[in-house]
Amino acid sequence: MIPTLAGRVQTRLFVLATVGVVLTALLALVLPMSFGDAFVMLLTVAVAGLGWELLYHLLMQFRWDKDWPTLFGLLTAVPEGLLMWVLLDLDLVPGVEGPVSFWAFAVMFTVVWLGQWLFVNGPMRVLFVQWRLRGGRLL
Repeated sequence: MIPTLAGRVQTRLFVLATVGVVLTALLALVLPMSFGDAFVMLLTVAVAGLGWELLYHLLMQFRWDKDWPTLFGLLTAVPEGLLMWVLLDLDLVPGVEGPVSFWAFAVMFTVVWLGQWLFVNGPMRVLFVQWRLRGGRLL
């Protein structure tokens, strides 16, 4: 079943609210950033992700099967991560108290992104079989 736009948005928000929150909390313990900054960045990724999903939906309309190959889903981390870093670097993310080092951001973004991608492409397909049959929609 090809995920619908609504299904992809719901999946993105669900996975960030579960897997993303757990990984962010664990990483905030070891990275040089506050819990507040880490979770504001996670929230910003979730909000910006809604815009990304609209763009990806538009781009998918040019593909014959109207879907991304799994590898494309992984590679979308590059433009999303770059945008997040630019927003942080230009102090355009409200609520982040201090400068965030690039390596701390890169570690956090990469681990959270890989964690959510692996969850969606592995356990989620087994744990939420109905999710796959409803175009990715959870509700």
